[in-house]
Amino acid sequence: MKVLFLGTPEFAVPTLKELIAFPQTEVVGVVCQPDRPAGRGNKVHVPPVKEVALKHNIPVLQPVKLAKEPQVVQAMRDLDPDLIVMVAFGQILKKEVLELPKRGVMNLHGSLLPKLRGAAPINWSIINGDTVAGITTMFTDAGVDTGPMLLKAEVPLTDEMTSIDLAHELSTVGAKLVITTIEKMLDGTLVAEPQDDSQHTYAPILSKEMGVIDWNLDARKIHNRVRGLQPWPGTVSTFKGSPLKIWKTKVMPGVHASAQAGTLFVDASHVFVSCGETGGERIELIEVQPANKNRMAAQAWANGIHLKSGEERFD
Repeated sequence: MKVLFLGTPEFAVPTLKELIAFPQTEVVGVVCQPDRPAGRGNKVHVPPVKEVALKHNIPVLQPVKLAKEPQVVQAMRDLDPDLIVMVAFGQILKKEVLELPKRGVMNLHGSLLPKLRGAAPINWSIINGDTVAGITTMFTDAGVDTGPMLLKAEVPLTDEMTSIDLAHELSTVGAKLVITTIEKMLDGTLVAEPQDDSQHTYAPILSKEMGVIDWNLDARKIHNRVRGLQPWPGTVSTFKGSPLKIWKTKVMPGVHASAQAGTLFVDASHVFVSCGETGGERIELIEVQPANKNRMAAQAWANGIHLKSGEERFD
């Protein structure tokens, strides 16, 4: 089976590698986002899937916007794929691409559909405090993650998992799921299941504003945001006019003495913040990052600024 692969980030790499190694598929081309500058110095970075494709002498196409580049669509058509496999491609496909392969377009979506349709399902699994996440293979249609479902796999979520951890886990599980889906497609046992639209939820795109911590929220919601908004936009609060990134936290059980939300407390080995509507909840800061400095233990930060326990708070 000739497969055309659409994907861009590291999350898509395991699936591409599995497709290359699978004896019954031939990856005839890779379509990904263009090379773009990133990081300090704006050095141009090559998409991870492109690196893999070039190592295997697979042709690469990099449209800025596929819907407006008919020459790229024609190049895809010339590859004559039986199936398109899409993993975190980052662009919406129009009808002419959806109808291009003989066996359709298979997408790997980072949730248990119809839950968490949309741009950021992995992050929202964490933000919502789910205890189980998962991944789904599906046929892509003209809607936003609304096509028929094929196979699913579940992944348990622990209280410490971040969206980075979950993405790594799902990328590995999802790669195997794609191969199993193709095996069933080839032997005629694959059954597509329509989604129940009445059960759907949405995972909207993330924004920088979401990362500003509201200490009036309960400790669990704050903890989930810290875990779920990694690596971007991350979570941040302001202390004495300067931003402090919050990288790792822990919810402290029980009810504590009320204090104004955002008040900082410190003992010999811990840093806590009061939170919740009454300020009677506590969340422990484990790892933070002051402006223009590296990530560090919260205790080291507190010691360095000579934090006065119970007397100082986030702005």
